[in-house]
Amino acid sequence: MSDTVTREDADGVATITLQRPGLSSAMRVDLVGVVHEVADDESVRAVMLTGTGRAFCVGQDLAEHVESLRGNAQTSLRVVEEEYNPLVLALAALRVPVVVGINGACAGAGLGIALAGDLRVAAAGAKLTTAFTGIGLSSDSGLASRLVHCVGASRAVELLLLPEPFLAETAYEWGLVHRVVPAGQVAEEARALAVRLAAGPTAAYRAVKTVLATAATDSLEETLALEARLQTGLGQTADHAEAVEAFLAKRQPRFTGR
Repeated sequence: MSDTVTREDADGVATITLQRPGLSSAMRVDLVGVVHEVADDESVRAVMLTGTGRAFCVGQDLAEHVESLRGNAQTSLRVVEEEYNPLVLALAALRVPVVVGINGACAGAGLGIALAGDLRVAAAGAKLTTAFTGIGLSSDSGLASRLVHCVGASRAVELLLLPEPFLAETAYEWGLVHRVVPAGQVAEEARALAVRLAAGPTAAYRAVKTVLATAATDSLEETLALEARLQTGLGQTADHAEAVEAFLAKRQPRFTGR
């Protein structure tokens, strides 16, 4: 726990909340630390990541960044490799589903972090933007990769070269977010999704995430082989046996993640 990032656990869901809109160095360290803690916690079956106030995350703390640039620009820009990359990789590697509640403004690395999750709930009217070229930088935090994956190469080019803000409603039309709800309902809706996932077949969810991570770049043969290996393992789980028995008994299955 810190004054930049908090974690609360209930119903198998770890709720991670960003307490500030700008990502300072201390906040990035705190966030990756919490993500690693969650990854090592077997009691966590789903994650909810959200922010506070009127912003989810607006990316780099520019005041800190400017001060760092004035000191040593080369050292300043190493934070991409040393802090942002490990953070995004840690989020993407979580074995459990990650629901992101975009409660407000979401820009730059903040958008990259949001897209590292699996499902996104956004506040109606929230503004999103890639931001980077507007300050003379290229993308980081995996944003280029995730944009191509979510909206295709053509729109990704437009969003990165012309970093104009767009609304959550437009993001929904493009497939960047999965739900748009009134601002005051983001946490409730995102948590409801996370609780639902936490009660589900988490081993199967982990396999789905594994396949999706490479499906866009692997050949059909490679995807088929991976699916076969994963399905063979899942077919021997208690969750699969329980689901089949529940179907035959016409009742809801009780999943344990085993």
